[in-house]
Amino acid sequence: MAVADNIRQMMTRSSWIRRMFEAGAELKAQHGADKVCDFSLGNPNLMPPPEFRETLIRLARDDMPMKHSYMPNAGYPAVRGAVADYIREEYGIGLKPDNVIMTCGAGGGLNVILKTMLNPGDKMLVSTPCFVEYRFYVENHGGTLEFVPGKQDFDLDVEALEESIDARTAGIIINSPNNPSGRVYPEETIRELCAMLERKSSRLGKAVYLVSDEPYRRIVFDGNKVPSLFKFYDNTIIVTSFSKDLSIPGERIGWLAVHPQADDGANLINGCILCNRILGYVNAPALMQRAVADLLRITIDVGEYQYKRDKLYKSLQHMGYEVRKPEGAFYLFPQAPGGDDLAFVDMLRQELILAVPGRGFALPGYFRLAYCVDDEIIERSLAGFSRAIKKIPAA
Repeated sequence: MAVADNIRQMMTRSSWIRRMFEAGAELKAQHGADKVCDFSLGNPNLMPPPEFRETLIRLARDDMPMKHSYMPNAGYPAVRGAVADYIREEYGIGLKPDNVIMTCGAGGGLNVILKTMLNPGDKMLVSTPCFVEYRFYVENHGGTLEFVPGKQDFDLDVEALEESIDARTAGIIINSPNNPSGRVYPEETIRELCAMLERKSSRLGKAVYLVSDEPYRRIVFDGNKVPSLFKFYDNTIIVTSFSKDLSIPGERIGWLAVHPQADDGANLINGCILCNRILGYVNAPALMQRAVADLLRITIDVGEYQYKRDKLYKSLQHMGYEVRKPEGAFYLFPQAPGGDDLAFVDMLRQELILAVPGRGFALPGYFRLAYCVDDEIIERSLAGFSRAIKKIPAA
């Protein structure tokens, strides 16, 4: 067969996000793009900050030698140093540039980490709802991903995670602010999680690593802050990208960092550097590395996303939707009226509104709305949302 069995199986479980995006393309062709309200894809609609364009122009004009050549697989030493300095400020822990690797986005970084960590049959845990591409990443490197239900308010259920850890568990992936719920896990939960991991690692006689996927870290609202996992647990690996806070997802640039006190940390870093090469990334894009080194403290106007959140959240709540107010990212994750997420998403599609069913995030009964869209789309969608919920019989 031309396609390997495991890839064929993955294809049958292809992303609901992409399915809805493709359905949206059909609707737009049929009705016109200006009639369809597409909330399916978390593709930032804000322009990058002006500093990004200015930096790119300056770098493009610079005639430095070997500007587009290979560099160390982990990235330019000066760029890794700049990221290490930023981590000291943002996460409150000192680490050397050698603990940082520049990656092809957060997705590239996660694949590098998992390729490095996992033996065949090893298990990773993730709390639901979650970004289910994690499952493909883990399986692609010989592991299995176990979904552990979170709490009703989308917080981590630390007891459930603890019960799921066994001798095969290599680590836990967390994502805060969370895609799809927008939940920022509070510091109290993080402390509890990290204390539990210390206990379990001690009992198992091996480190259970905590992999924190943080591309939305700087998109938070109402004064919320994302706790620093580096402060609470030595066996932590952080991976992030500039896709959301600089609004440049197509440039595929990010970094991963290993806690300086992580068990077998030197080998872990060296393994990640090797895997960055053998997975075919080789190194993160040269021009983007230099650009982001000068933009580590720059971000898009988060207030614009907060305005969109407030408009859509308040409107849906007023209509009778049950939805938790997210603390960060740019998603709403309401309960599906009537309980069937597929059926309700289909009702929305009849109103020319595209949403993603909750089962696409391992939590049926909900649906995700990516409100990183023009304000006009939010305004235009409201009548359709109102008509859709009115079609649901009263309980």
